Amino acid sequence: MKIGILGSGNVAQSLGAGLLKHGHQVALGTGSPAKLADWSAQHPKARVGSFADAAEFGELVILSVKGKAAVEAVQAAGAQRLAGKVVIDTTNPIADAAPVDGVLQFFTGPNESLLEQLQREFPQIRFVKAFNSVGAAHMVDPSFQGGPPTMFIAGNDEAARKTVSGIVRELGWDVADMGTATAARAIEPLCMLWCIPGLARNEWTHAFRLLKRS
Repeated sequence: MKIGILGSGNVAQSLGAGLLKHGHQVALGTGSPAKLADWSAQHPKARVGSFADAAEFGELVILSVKGKAAVEAVQAAGAQRLAGKVVIDTTNPIADAAPVDGVLQFFTGPNESLLEQLQREFPQIRFVKAFNSVGAAHMVDPSFQGGPPTMFIAGNDEAARKTVSGIVRELGWDVADMGTATAARAIEPLCMLWCIPGLARNEWTHAFRLLKRS
């Protein structure tokens, strides 16, 4: 599949490298091409261009920017280029304020999510929340003693969620489909929970797993 990634940070680079490894074609969109010089040298098969370039290239697109820049990144990519496409939203609504006792602060409230904001702002795009509840180092082919960890996903379009489930499983995860975009109100705070051991004790090698009775 041709996959466009909007972003140039650790998440974008990790997912881009992983998707290349799994046989996909990848284009990263960025406002700072120089930031990807080393990554591009290590991954010569990948394309690097503007947000619009990545949006145009991708049959599926991944949004991997800071939460506060999410709307701006989609605007830069061009909503018309993303219309009808599945867009995996990896963002979290992390505020600029410092963590409190290891707990990140969000700029959203408990009864809203950044995914819902994006879906309202760009109704023609098929957003699915995923890859927001683990660090970039563990997003591709995660290896944990307890077996494959669980990636929680949500989005209003059922077919889009099935497409994203396939990508997530391909990258080594179990999938828990939580339904519509409203579920992102619960999924996005998993970022807070995941970061507490890291911010409090510098422990970053963990992931969540949903256990079910047989």
